[in-house]
Order: sequence, then C-alpha cells, then structure tokens
Amino acid sequence: MSKVADILGPNGLLARRLAGYNHRPQQEAMAEQVAQVLAEGGTLICEAGTGTGKTYAYLTPALLSGRKILISTGTRNLQDQLFHRDLPLVRDALDIPVRIALLKGRANYLCPYRLDLALQDHHGGTSEFRRQLLAVRDWASATRHGDIAELALPDDAPVWPAVTSTSDNCLRQDCPDWDQCPLLEARRRAQEADLVVVNHHLLCADIALRDEGFGEILPGADAFIVDEAHQLPEVAGNFFGTAVSGRQFLELVRDTEAEYGREAGDMPEFPDLLAKLRLAALEMRLGLGEEARRSPWRDIAENSATSARLEELRQRLVDVQAALEALQGRGKGLDSCLARATDLVTGLARIMEPPADSADIRWFETQGKGFRLHQTPLSVAGIFQAQMERYPAAWIFTSATLAVAERFDHFASQLGITDAHTACWDSPFDYPNQALWFVPRGLPDPGLPEYGDAVTDLAARILAFSRGRAFLLFTSHRALRRAAEQLETRLDYPLLVQGTAPRGELLKRFRELGNAVLLGTASFWEGVDVRGEALSCVIIDKLPFASPGDPVLAARIDALRQRGGNPFRDFQLPQAVISLKQGAGRLIRDATDRGVLVVCDPRLLSKPYGHAFLRSLPPMARTRDLDLVERFFAEAS
Repeated sequence: MSKVADILGPNGLLARRLAGYNHRPQQEAMAEQVAQVLAEGGTLICEAGTGTGKTYAYLTPALLSGRKILISTGTRNLQDQLFHRDLPLVRDALDIPVRIALLKGRANYLCPYRLDLALQDHHGGTSEFRRQLLAVRDWASATRHGDIAELALPDDAPVWPAVTSTSDNCLRQDCPDWDQCPLLEARRRAQEADLVVVNHHLLCADIALRDEGFGEILPGADAFIVDEAHQLPEVAGNFFGTAVSGRQFLELVRDTEAEYGREAGDMPEFPDLLAKLRLAALEMRLGLGEEARRSPWRDIAENSATSARLEELRQRLVDVQAALEALQGRGKGLDSCLARATDLVTGLARIMEPPADSADIRWFETQGKGFRLHQTPLSVAGIFQAQMERYPAAWIFTSATLAVAERFDHFASQLGITDAHTACWDSPFDYPNQALWFVPRGLPDPGLPEYGDAVTDLAARILAFSRGRAFLLFTSHRALRRAAEQLETRLDYPLLVQGTAPRGELLKRFRELGNAVLLGTASFWEGVDVRGEALSCVIIDKLPFASPGDPVLAARIDALRQRGGNPFRDFQLPQAVISLKQGAGRLIRDATDRGVLVVCDPRLLSKPYGHAFLRSLPPMARTRDLDLVERFFAEAS
C-alpha cells in the first residue's frame, strides 16, 4: 500500500509525470482498498463519487499487482476510452511492461468472409449501403485490428450486419478466412495479455458460456474489476435468459437464400419455404402492434390472432429446418444455416412453452420494424453467485452510483454477493458552493394530467435564467415529445431532441453550440460527460420510478410480494434512487463547474420515501425559492 501513496500522493509519481494531475485523498484511499483486495482476495463493493478519479484508483494497483486482471466496463465507448486513453497514460507513467489487450464481442470486428460475400452481391441494397460497403472495403485493406470503431460510420449503419458475423452465422474453423479473422486475433492477444479490457455484455456472454466470449481467459484471471457496476444486474438478466428476434429470422432467410444459390439450387420448393418464413416474421411484427412497447406474454397468449401468427412463425421455421436437413452436407454455408435454424427452433420452443416454475418471466418488446421474444430469469442472484464461486478470484465492483443511503444491500442482493467489503468515498467537488438544488413549490401531483404542462412552463422560466445550457431529463418518451412541441416556439436557444439524430451527434452539437437545450430520456441520464458552462442546468421532470407496467418489473414485484417482502422498499425505491443519482451526476463534472439541479417532483419532499433520495445525493445547497435560482445564474454571468 505504500506504493500506492508513492504514486497517487500529492508529490507522487503521477503528480510528477502527468500534466494536470490533482491529488485526491479519496482516490488514494480507494486505490489502497483495491490493492488490498488484489493482494489478499475477496470481494469489494465500493462507490466513488464523481471526480474521485476511480479509474486511476483501480488501474494503478491493477498494473502494479503482477496478476492477470480482467476489467469490465459498462459500454463499448467507455471500454475504448479506458483502453486507448486512461490505461496507456497510467502504464507509461508507471513505466512497467504490462501487456494489455482490448476485447469486444464478435459484432465489433470485420468478418473478411462476409465482406467478400457482400461485395459479390453488391447489386443488392440502397445506394447508401453500397457507398458504405466501398468505404469498408477500402478500410479493410489498411486496418490492423479490424475493429469497426476505427471507421467513421454510425453504429447503426446498415452495412455493419452484412460485414460482421454473429455466433449464428460464423463458420468458425470451416471459414476460408479463418486465419485472417480479426476476432480470432483479438482473442489471441487477450489470452496472452496481463490485463484485458472487456465490457459487461461480453463478460456475461462468456459467463453464460455463449460463443461471444473467450472461455480460455476467464478461468485464468486472478481478479475481476467491474466498473459502472450498477449496470451489471440488468445485463446479466438478459444473458442468463433466452431471446429470439425478428432480425434473426430475416437474416437466416437472407443468408440461406445466398448459400442455397451458391451450394445447391436444385430444390425448387425451397425458395418458397424461405419466402413463407420471411412473411411469417413480418406478419408477427404486425401482429404485435405498431407502437414500441415492452409487454407481458399474456398479451400474446390471450390474443388468438397473435398466438396463431406465432404458431405460424414456428411452423415455417420448422419447415425450413427440415429442408436444410435434406440438404445437409452440400456445403459449409448451408450446414451453418441449418445449425442456426436448429438453435432458433430450440430457443423459440423454450420461450413458447410455459415455464415449469415461476423462476422465469416471458415477455416481448417491439421497436421500429423489429421484435424480440424473451424468457428472463426472475433473479440472477443464484446464477451469478455460482459463477463467482466457479472463478475464485478477487472481485471488485465499483461505480459512482451503487449505494442507497450509503448502503449496498440492494446491489449485493441483485447479484447474490455475500460477505463483501464495502466502502463509499464522497466526491471531492465543493457541491455546497458549486451547485444549487431547487425543488419548486406549487406543482401539481405528478399523476395529474396538468403536471407535464406545469413542468414545461417552469422549465421555460428557468431556461431564461440559465440562457439555455441545459439538459431536460424525462422519465418517458411521451413527456419528452410533449415538452419538445411546447418549447419549440418558446425558446430563444437551440433545441436538441433525442431521436432526431444519433446520441453522439446530439452531444457534439450541444457542446459546440454552448447555449443549447437538450431533451432526453434514459440514455442521457448516464454515461454523458459535458464539462464547462455549456451544461449549467439539469432539469428532471419526475422521480425515475420504473413503470409498473414493465413486464419484468411487474413479475419481480409479484415474486417479492409472494415471499413476504416489500417490493417498493426492497426494489423499486433503490432502483429509482440510483437512477436519480445518475441523472443528477450529469451536472457537476469538474472542479470549476457551477450549475443548478431542478427536481420538479413534489413527492421528493412530501413523501416519507423522499428521505432516501435526499440522503443519497451530493450535499448541494438547497432552495425552494425561484428568485434564488435566478440570482445563482446572475452571479455566474
């Protein structure tokens, strides 16, 4: 631990070698705790407030430990930031020869075989698709690692599914380009590295023994460091269940048509079977309704027309599977399509059959032209606990938002973690002087129809004080759309609305404009870092309780109630507290930032449970006087 002080202390190695480095006692204390767990084993759950510098706090002891370390982050963007920026800085400052590697899921790597197929079939697709395909072709000839993040195309560009692989369509050792596979090479580098950076999606896929991961590495790791750990329970729930999507059916049809044309072509009825499967998948989407939603399985089970469409989809899939079995051995591509069809048949059957017990939840979701059918475990606690026991290494879970009223019971219970050390370090920022927390008087109850308009009226007044420079964070898309319509003609500042452009583009424009107002829902509540005066106000419309109509939440509430628990106290409230901490955390991102946090919801002060929120947020100065809000902004100008 003396090494940690020598490196992170006020006159330590990083202070001497990194420009702009500031000593933080909280960072040093966290690093000492991490070093102890890495040396002695066990589990640490810790929260480090915004500005603590938790990344350096775990990277420093990890690099010094001499152990095989796996670090998991919440998103691919954070993964890239950690690997390409933070990790090289600390490693170079320490001047130690630690081998590092970055590993993502297979959909993040170019598949040379599928690129060749797409180029052969270049007549298909739109002009935009063909333009993107040529850009990928040119990049493919120069890339070293085949990571699609290297190419400046949107994440949702239509070309990516055509030139990357999935666990369904990968030919593995049968692939003619197996020796040039970027994914295979990335896995090799990870196996040889001392420290590997992954994301939660990949970590859970590997724990669940899915083909996304790298099963050769997990058993060899001495320690797991999970950053942005508050996201892990939801990701784990998705991976320890079963899901099938409309996209899987359509891609199976597309790829099978192509392979059939290359490797067979002598079964006249086969194209008709594929056309019927495509139609059944499209009809299934229509049968689930036009609106985007997450709904319980009973909405399918109790609707005879929708149930019939689902059975039609299953039968058409079985027909294609049988036809592919008749073609088995005709070609590696067709054999791969058979394996995919068989997996889909198995997954769909598992979801359609009622669960043997109440341990699983069946539900579906729709968005745009797609749909997904799910079977999700009611709890991942037992499953995750078993996996931690399977890998008896040091485990460290950290985030800026894990504790509820300085306790970690909620997070630990979600993952089945027992006997863990816990620690909580406050932010080093001067919140009483940097931030003002405003809870308005006189707003109606959030359940009343007039509440949304009242919030918009208040926001318009505050935005005049702040001169734009604000995030308006909503708990529903409906409230966001309504506010956007009303504010469009009332503001003198640029209005940026989620859904009108990609998230990254909106944030870029927000930073560049300097006086914009950005309206967002869930995806803007966390993982967004805007420093300086461009973001000087965050307005939150409601306390972020999850919708009780969400099928997964509803099932968990029922299960907790049946066990004699209190669903609101034990699950809904802790989840909402953590979400509010995330939203509030967008405001102060630097020691020189100043701003106002507005929580419009009157329940924060009128309901007994409001104390859980109050005890969990940073110690900002508080007011209910709108004049003080105006004065705060006037003093900053």
